Amino acid sequence: MKYDRLGFPIPPQFPPPLDQPVPGGRRPERVPGGAGKKVFLIAVFLGLVVPGVLAPWAMPLVRAAVVQWSLERADALQGRGDLDAAVTALGRAIRWCREPDLLGELLCRRARLRLEDRDPAGARTDVERAIAVTPTAAAPLRMRALVHVVANQPDAALADAHAAVELAGRADPDALNFRAYVRALVGRDLPAALNDIDAALAGSGASTPAFLDTRGFVLHLLDRHQEAIDQLNLAIDETQTARRRLMALAGRVDTDDLAFALRSVDQDLAVMLHHRGLACRAIGLEGQARQDFESATRKGYDESRGIF
Repeated sequence: MKYDRLGFPIPPQFPPPLDQPVPGGRRPERVPGGAGKKVFLIAVFLGLVVPGVLAPWAMPLVRAAVVQWSLERADALQGRGDLDAAVTALGRAIRWCREPDLLGELLCRRARLRLEDRDPAGARTDVERAIAVTPTAAAPLRMRALVHVVANQPDAALADAHAAVELAGRADPDALNFRAYVRALVGRDLPAALNDIDAALAGSGASTPAFLDTRGFVLHLLDRHQEAIDQLNLAIDETQTARRRLMALAGRVDTDDLAFALRSVDQDLAVMLHHRGLACRAIGLEGQARQDFESATRKGYDESRGIF
């Protein structure tokens, strides 16, 4: 499983080509398609098929099909920037889901979209429900911490970031990166934030762009601006390389899948460019700072929508 810059799971979008080996020896499985499945799902949505009268053995299959189809629709709509429709599609997946772990993930994902769609109250409702459904999972606490950051509630944000580390494990790189980032966002405990991200990098065994970005941001806040720029340059270069690889898939993968993936990468780049702009401005590189801020805005940077 891959994770985004804040430690949330990202479902794989592009299965490997048929002529390439798959880690673990298995290819991703999908619910069989075909006109029959589509007609059946449409009938369910229109109320022509009533779930309560279906054979009990069929309901898990039906639920899985509806959830998967709804997620595919949400991905496509999110990739196109239609957040309201994507939230609606996720709502259908949530209504049909009966697996607690998956339900928690779906609620967290809808919370993130609602936050981005300027609906912090809806995001908070979703994340509280996710915490109730999966009380031992760290992801809902991370999501609630972001809601607190947007609401300018630093103490609550830090409390959830700390709790997420305890749930995930004190040596978990993603949890440490997230706590470091929340500390940076609220401007608290910056030396401890640097310790967190250094431990995350040491524990991950790889310098992932998201971790490098966190470290660069923390270094900037500690007034170590040139070191920050060096780290952020690496993060931006690696992310731009990943974007070029995605663009090379154009014409060979589904356009909606590609748009969904590119949107996520562009938002990561927006945050990294904004951070580098801050560091450049701090040492007098006004031209580079202005260019970075403009690029970050074009790619979607917006603190009020949780894209930070």
